[in-house]
Amino acid sequence: MLERIEHGPILELQLARKPVNALNPALIALLRQAIEQAPSQGIEGIVLSGSPGVFSAGLDVPALVKLDRRQMSAFWSDFSATMRAIACSPVPTVAAITGHSPAGGAVLAIWCDYRVMAEGEFRIGLNETQVGLAIPPPIIAGLQRLVGPFRGERLVAEGSMLDAGQALACGMVDQLVPLASVTETAVGWLQRHLALPRHAFTANRTAARRDLVQLFEEPTPRILDDFLDGWFGPQTQTALQALVAQLQAKH
Repeated sequence: MLERIEHGPILELQLARKPVNALNPALIALLRQAIEQAPSQGIEGIVLSGSPGVFSAGLDVPALVKLDRRQMSAFWSDFSATMRAIACSPVPTVAAITGHSPAGGAVLAIWCDYRVMAEGEFRIGLNETQVGLAIPPPIIAGLQRLVGPFRGERLVAEGSMLDAGQALACGMVDQLVPLASVTETAVGWLQRHLALPRHAFTANRTAARRDLVQLFEEPTPRILDDFLDGWFGPQTQTALQALVAQLQAKH
């Protein structure tokens, strides 16, 4: 479900939940734990990667629609903690976006220091509007940090999915390379940055990412309640059930 691959002091965490690395409670729990524990294990940098052709298809909606409010609250709290672990990580992180990355997949990448995406017809974006979901404000702020306020507004409101070239042009990803080179390039980016004077790099990185840390210092109960109210609202549930039916029809 989550593979650990070591490149010297760099740890690659490869999403390995077939067929599309959908994010369910078990995978998120493993990912959060691995990211949080990595620095104490001597890890100096983290790469988040996926499978060839897909980074992550986002939340595992067919599994999550079966959860009651208490269970969904526990999952979303864990997912929020995973986002915080990436955004506030004391070691740099790179998303090796090995293919399609809608919704929750894009969310994971947003918090990283750098994003390397496979060139070609792969798509990335926060398409929650298209499936009837409201996006929590911290995630919107994270996207706007990359692409700017107005571009972020349009992408979120419309639920746009961008191809790799569009994602690079607007700043949602930082670099495009052939699929076979995505992870290697991500590791190389970390190696170059870890070779910089360590004290200066760490201090300046921490200062530059202070705005991300502040997003997770705000009290979260209201955000959680708002998300849960939306998730269990009748319109959202109807949209989610329709999505599940559509996904099942493909298999």
